[in-house]
Amino acid sequence: MKIPLLKNLAGCPWSCWLLAALTLQLTARADQIIYDDALENGWVDWSWGTRNLANTAPVHSGSYSISASEVAWQAVSFYHADFDTTSYTNLVFWINGGPQGGQVLQVQAQLGQVNTAYTYPISALPSGSTWQQISIPLSALGIANAPNFDRFWVQMTASGTTNTYYVDDISLQSAPPVQSGTNAPVSITVDAQANRQAISPMIYGVAFATSNQLADLNFTMNRSGGNAETRYNWQLNAHNHAADWYFESIDDGNATPGATADAFVANSEAGGAQPLITIPMIGWSPKLGTGRSKLASYSIAKYGPQTGNDSQWMADAGNGISVTNNTPITWNNPNDANFQTNSVFQQGYVQHLISNWGSSTNGGVRYYIMDNEHSIWFGTHQDIHPVGPTMQEIWTDMVTYASMVKSNDPNALVCGPEEWGWSGYLYSGYDQQWAGQHGYPSVSTYPDRTANGGWDYGPWLLRQFQNYNTTNHQRLLDYFTYHCYPQEGSVSGDAVDSATELLRNASTRVFWDTNYTDPSWIGSVIALIPRMRSWVTTNYPGTKIGITEYNWGAEPYINGATAQADILGIFGSQGLDLATRWTTPDPSTPTYLAMKMYRNYGGNKSTFGDTSVLATVPNPDNLSAFAAIRTNDSALTLMVINKDILNATPLRATITNFANSGTAQAWQLTSADVITRLADVPYANGILSNTLPSQSITLFILPTAKNLKMRVGTNAPAHQLELWMDGQGGQRYILQSSTNLTAWSAVSTNTFSSNSFRVLVSTTSPARMFYRGVLNSP
Repeated sequence: MKIPLLKNLAGCPWSCWLLAALTLQLTARADQIIYDDALENGWVDWSWGTRNLANTAPVHSGSYSISASEVAWQAVSFYHADFDTTSYTNLVFWINGGPQGGQVLQVQAQLGQVNTAYTYPISALPSGSTWQQISIPLSALGIANAPNFDRFWVQMTASGTTNTYYVDDISLQSAPPVQSGTNAPVSITVDAQANRQAISPMIYGVAFATSNQLADLNFTMNRSGGNAETRYNWQLNAHNHAADWYFESIDDGNATPGATADAFVANSEAGGAQPLITIPMIGWSPKLGTGRSKLASYSIAKYGPQTGNDSQWMADAGNGISVTNNTPITWNNPNDANFQTNSVFQQGYVQHLISNWGSSTNGGVRYYIMDNEHSIWFGTHQDIHPVGPTMQEIWTDMVTYASMVKSNDPNALVCGPEEWGWSGYLYSGYDQQWAGQHGYPSVSTYPDRTANGGWDYGPWLLRQFQNYNTTNHQRLLDYFTYHCYPQEGSVSGDAVDSATELLRNASTRVFWDTNYTDPSWIGSVIALIPRMRSWVTTNYPGTKIGITEYNWGAEPYINGATAQADILGIFGSQGLDLATRWTTPDPSTPTYLAMKMYRNYGGNKSTFGDTSVLATVPNPDNLSAFAAIRTNDSALTLMVINKDILNATPLRATITNFANSGTAQAWQLTSADVITRLADVPYANGILSNTLPSQSITLFILPTAKNLKMRVGTNAPAHQLELWMDGQGGQRYILQSSTNLTAWSAVSTNTFSSNSFRVLVSTTSPARMFYRGVLNSP
């Protein structure tokens, strides 16, 4: 604030201006400037590559910018003595790709001169010397709330051009303190006749749940999956736990063949859920030592010192990483703790399950999963499969093992390929491993992709199934299934700092939003459900889609609960066919209760609706909503999730094509970690209003209209009678006629498309006619 400005303002004493100045100082954001015509606040240049910190054109503001003329993997980098980032939320700067653009960059950082595990991608810069602002949450760099942040860099990758680019106005941004309170009202709309589609009950799935958990959640699917299931020896009843636990082959505690799988099936069915069983395809199975003792793939005595070991339970079991060069041990003998198997061995497993539990249509196992995350076997199962599998290898495995399942149980449903994430959707394990060994060059150079016509892996695999179906007249794949975990910052863990919570709120968009660029190292639009559906429609029509592993972190916290509720709503509204969460939250957590809000909110197995209808919100990062009609009572169920991490939000829901007024039940989950039935909420003229606490999940249940009215209109054509039926959109009614008020016959049966419906009947009959409307229950 400049004194000349104050001199020109009259009518306010100096004490007023002093107070105003102090107020501005107290509410201003205390950003830390890193570069503004020059490096400031103790930051120094640690760049490598050609750069100019006093470039005169172009500039975003001031007199100078930074120019960077780099080759791949050179970077603009700045260092500062260790300092605490608690006061800051984002790294912000402006960037310009010059006249040609096309540069693909990435941003990384250090804590205490040690690189974090996070990479923030910047997709190809636009041409035309355009400035754009980049704002990176510190959590996306792994430096949020850290005491020892000291360095970051903007690095050229090998994926784009190497034209000179420009950076300006770099700062660490600190948001002004936000006080909890009440937001401005948020208006949403619900149309009970729009976007109607069935919600699959099979999206409500978990993994390794107990029968009590399944019954309490009222969930329908229970998956036995994960890395260890790739190596389940049903005959020995033992698992090798792969990279999850030092590649050890361990007795399951019962020598009865198939005991673990049988217990899982029994547990699932007792809880009212369908079991999903993994069929190993990797070609190896664990063996045990004398007296069913453990065996290790990486004996330290045999293969030398390693960077980690099972010091508590089996000190000789190493982690398979040699201390000599910090690389995987690939010269081991895979027979140390395993033996080779094939589809005949696994056929015995399927036959065992059928013998014990019946066929898939007679109470037995209905869903068979084709192994787990094949494309990263070279890491998770490096002791037996050190080279990433090719596309052809996995196709051969899947046709072999899926055919085996179908030959033993023709009505069984096969799920696959169970890939781990973004890279697994697009590239084979062979190419993922090769790319890592060669500095991640252009995908056009990936050898396995090139050998298979340049196809993305997922669509290619679907096309092979389609070709097989065409030739052999047999469907081998029923559900096209993937896994999905957030790659942004620390979202997948238990972090609940404000930056991570905001990122978690937004990141569920990866499942549906075709305009959302994932801000992690992926740096692309994922839109997983629309992507999977498009791939299936194009390459293997009729295949259903499923997401059989996902977890959005923060299970013990309400932010994790709101994310989970958001995801279940997305799955229903997007028409996903099947989903199983990894794994099952503890019943004491709010995330578990968020799941109950959909399937057993009141403890008597009352559920969210089963026919999704249109619910529209202004910004799903702050507040999301999902609506559905419940078939058994025709109620409209409305799930509203206030994601705001501090503030309550007044809600105004405009509801069309449903009962115009009534009283709604309200059930709510907050950070108090209990589902509570609130006082009923009256609504009128299609408007429901309520104030939702911060980070809350609220379910409104609006009863269907019970009344049907008929009235005579005034605009009938000649020789016709105009009747208006007033009811509720979606209701079915029968118009009946009678000449004696005793015997009635149907004139027409219709469904309300809105709350009123016009009917014209002829008046040319000489007989006197009576008309009435009767509701026809759905």
